[in-house]
Amino acid sequence: MKQIRVPRHDIADRPFIVIWEATQACPLACRHCRAEARPERDAGELSTAEAFDLMEQVAEFGGPPPMFVITGGDPFQRPDLFDLVRHGARIGLPVAVSPSGTPTLTEDGLTGLRDAGARAISLSLDGSTARIHDDFRATPGVYGWTLDAWRAARGLGLKVQINTTVTGHNLTDLPEIVRIVHEMGALTWSAFLLVPTGRGRLLPGLDAHQVEDVLNFVYDAGAHIPARTTEAHHFRRIVVQREILRRHGEDHVAALGLGPLYADLRHRLTELDLPMRRVRRAPMDVSSARGFVFVSHRGTVHPSGFLPTPAGSVRDERLPGIYRTSPLFTGLRDPANLTGKCGACEFRTICGGSRSRALAVSGDPYAAEPWCSYTPGSFPYQADISAASWVDDVREGFSDATAGQGTCSRSRTSGSGAAGR
Repeated sequence: MKQIRVPRHDIADRPFIVIWEATQACPLACRHCRAEARPERDAGELSTAEAFDLMEQVAEFGGPPPMFVITGGDPFQRPDLFDLVRHGARIGLPVAVSPSGTPTLTEDGLTGLRDAGARAISLSLDGSTARIHDDFRATPGVYGWTLDAWRAARGLGLKVQINTTVTGHNLTDLPEIVRIVHEMGALTWSAFLLVPTGRGRLLPGLDAHQVEDVLNFVYDAGAHIPARTTEAHHFRRIVVQREILRRHGEDHVAALGLGPLYADLRHRLTELDLPMRRVRRAPMDVSSARGFVFVSHRGTVHPSGFLPTPAGSVRDERLPGIYRTSPLFTGLRDPANLTGKCGACEFRTICGGSRSRALAVSGDPYAAEPWCSYTPGSFPYQADISAASWVDDVREGFSDATAGQGTCSRSRTSGSGAAGR
């Protein structure tokens, strides 16, 4: 199997996934919230009729249609949520929902989503204990509500993606989170690398070497659970590097210069003695403006939920036209526009770095990925690097539908895909 998956259709013509922030209303006050969610709904949100029209605009991309993810805030704060899901399913969109872990997340609510036509949900697990998770979410009880909803969703036949925001609060807890994901079962686990926007600007970030250690740990976890990343596009580089090193019988720790954090995470993972998966899940090559589009609660269109620059509004223009022709989207789809070491990197066509993080840190969406420690040209097996050798076209499926970039850790591909809270 090839190491990187790409949509079979032309991503300049049609996105793989569309994320819609249905509302910013949410009873939580999570420390990393991109949208700085608030308790009350914004009077400027898309109305029910406008939301129906948005979904019809998504369907205009043609078939098979993009995956459509309803995120927030907390989508359950919209009383028309079931009507929205029902309309999307009626016009042929594969619909997923990314709810918040609140008391609104009940079995009855999940049953309503399923009966309306939702195929999957995504939930966030940012710690293996209530103490770690609830502190990060700044609300007691969220951990329990999340696990209860996870069990209920699986019992109802809904697919579940679990998202984990990786910050200093849970670095050494990641193996235990992997254990829980394995025990409870999930469609996929996505490790989301914080983008310093919204409340996330106040959180301490990781350094580039810690990120390299974490992403190599996620690769190792993928031998036991279906693992992927969000806003960590250099994970695709690591997947290719690890496979090349494996084929050459090289020690990846020495070849990639991995540090003590990786050694600790790898040791903890080994101690869990989890069974191996038969097939490793290859990451999807989808990122900001390249197969991915985000629509805000007010209808503005963005390459990512974490890249606040607007390219237009679905209230004024049709979404396919914005996606296909706006200078922001067409510019971000061209790797020749990348600058700094991202522009010089031999992996730029399968990585490209997080354009959201580049903008947040430097003010330039084309600047180098600030959380990448790789020096272009330093990988020892340059002759083995060829996009044609590592990339595989795939038919659209629903396995990445809950990737996301919503208010919290969704979507969330971008990354090697996206959706999360």
